[in-house]
Amino acid sequence: MDRDLRALALTGPTDTDILFWSTGQRDAGFRALDKLDWVVGNRTIARGERVHPLPPGEPLALPASFDFPRYLAHQRVAAIVVLLDGKVVLEHYGLGFGPQGRWTSFSVAKSLTSTMVGAALQDGAIRSLDDPVTDYIADLRGSAYDKVSVRQLLTMTSGVRWNEDYADPASDVARFNSATPDAGVDATVSYMRRLPRLYPAGERWVYKTGETNLIGVLVSEATGKPLAQYLSEKVWAPFGMEQDTTWLLGATGHEISGCCIQATTRDMARFGLFVLGDGVIDGRRVVPEGWFAQAGSRQADIGKPGRGYGFQWWTYDDGTFGAQGIFGQGIFIDPARRLVIASNANWPVASDDAYWEEREGLYRAVQAAVDAAQPR
Repeated sequence: MDRDLRALALTGPTDTDILFWSTGQRDAGFRALDKLDWVVGNRTIARGERVHPLPPGEPLALPASFDFPRYLAHQRVAAIVVLLDGKVVLEHYGLGFGPQGRWTSFSVAKSLTSTMVGAALQDGAIRSLDDPVTDYIADLRGSAYDKVSVRQLLTMTSGVRWNEDYADPASDVARFNSATPDAGVDATVSYMRRLPRLYPAGERWVYKTGETNLIGVLVSEATGKPLAQYLSEKVWAPFGMEQDTTWLLGATGHEISGCCIQATTRDMARFGLFVLGDGVIDGRRVVPEGWFAQAGSRQADIGKPGRGYGFQWWTYDDGTFGAQGIFGQGIFIDPARRLVIASNANWPVASDDAYWEEREGLYRAVQAAVDAAQPR
């Protein structure tokens, strides 16, 4: 048993729902989740033979007005990797974590899952984003998803009822992974097909982790491949990620695609570089041309000025966009500045506006530092 697992064992977690773990349990568990006895299993996202280099760049000097040490302490930062033009200009680790450690992604995985929709579209395995979801997931037929499109799943505008309250043990997000599946039916599909419709499809945005899990099932059904294998073949191996990565599995063997990729922060930053390159590897297009311009722009109104939701990416009206996950993970993409910021943390709470806003303050500070060093 390694140091992280010993620490986790000492804290004595008995609840399999990480939403209700203590801070100490999360500190240890987030870097070792795929090793815990009660985890159903995981599938490897295999790396390739080469590693995409991340050479050092000119160190970035953050504005004096930004209190970086306070930020690191208050956010309980485990890792920050900032890439400018593909070079490392800022890198920091905390909580006893380091560059070779792997941290659980939580909802950052959503943006990787949606990218596999783009890959399946490019491959012809998905014909159109306007196809009904039930064309690909037959077990959803006869449910509230009957007339929901792939696009509406991607933008979380299905209109199907869902509760994403992380503090409520009776919420859908707290219960759906442990619900007993119907015989012969995927666990997520079993849960989601019982939910009623609340709004007309396409009319209103509601954040739903369960629907990202449906997207993962859809991609696997369309391609005939496990999601982890498809991600490895399309991105992880050919782009040159440094480490094999794991993806946790649900009760019926599908990847928990709204969550649960264990990866190094540097490899998540490399994924950001893949996005900046519009999904082209060695001249070969992995996703349709302009996919990320569409995926990373406002497709749904979330009720916040200057913000929106794309294809499983959070969008900003200035052209930037990002992946984000509970307890403080993120990948921030700034195409105009050729900037990627990958980060991991263990916030004291799963989600809180003050913590999100503070992290956006880091993004703005990095942007200001880039602009000061390279005036546009």
